[in-house]
Amino acid sequence: MTPDEYCRERAAKSGSSFYYSFAFLSAQRRRAITALYAFCREVDDVVDESSDAALARTRLDWWRGEIERLYAGAPQHPVTRALAPYLQPFSIDRRRLLEIIDGMQMDLEQNRYLDFEGLRLYCRRVAGVVGELAANIFGATEPRTRDYAQELGLAFQLTNIIRDVGEDARKGRIYLPIEDLQRFEVPAHEILASRHSERFVALMRFQADRAREHYRRAFAALPKADRRSQLPGLMMAAIYATLLAEIEHDGFLVLDRRTMLTPVLKLWLACRTFVSGRPPRV
Repeated sequence: MTPDEYCRERAAKSGSSFYYSFAFLSAQRRRAITALYAFCREVDDVVDESSDAALARTRLDWWRGEIERLYAGAPQHPVTRALAPYLQPFSIDRRRLLEIIDGMQMDLEQNRYLDFEGLRLYCRRVAGVVGELAANIFGATEPRTRDYAQELGLAFQLTNIIRDVGEDARKGRIYLPIEDLQRFEVPAHEILASRHSERFVALMRFQADRAREHYRRAFAALPKADRRSQLPGLMMAAIYATLLAEIEHDGFLVLDRRTMLTPVLKLWLACRTFVSGRPPRV
């Protein structure tokens, strides 16, 4: 199996919404974004699939060393070998890749966030930085496109947090800020026990409104000159915004289930955005 084939298989198996926008890219950009996505999956799985925090830290340290080997021209892993040809053409810099790993390590060091500013740092590392790198791969030319990518990555991660509240709670993690839990009088133990309530619905509606605000900020920041090149991100936004609307329509029943869109619907949303060339409504 070649490094590119490894990355394609990694991306396809994930079933992620990101994969649906890759098909609309040129072959070179598609290989680059698939390799970046596979890298993110690899380091994320280090944390999610390990019950031993010390072992997970050791594995993340290995990945930090692998990033150094990548930029020294001697990558070992299929993902970094697939990524290597695109470092310079698409401005994939060492600092951002290491910051993604730092974000994954945050999951080993804390499972609660006092306020939104603390959560924002986590979201920046695991999603905003990825958004910046993806925007470069897609063909960003304007400085403001970086702001768009940061905001869109934040919106995606907030949507993921809403979708995965129950799944994360079963791992002992609550990403909803403590200040928000207190504001809506939802004790952490109720979330850990999957106890649905009207208070919980009000809390989640607040989280959804916050996510939508960041979608709107992202779309407002996207320069017209880069709108066409950034269509893959807008396709993903259409899918994620629809997922968020579906979760809300179902009454935020996220504590004991995981809302998902069908592959056909995801593909339709991606195609519709590609044809219209416009950001989705949120």
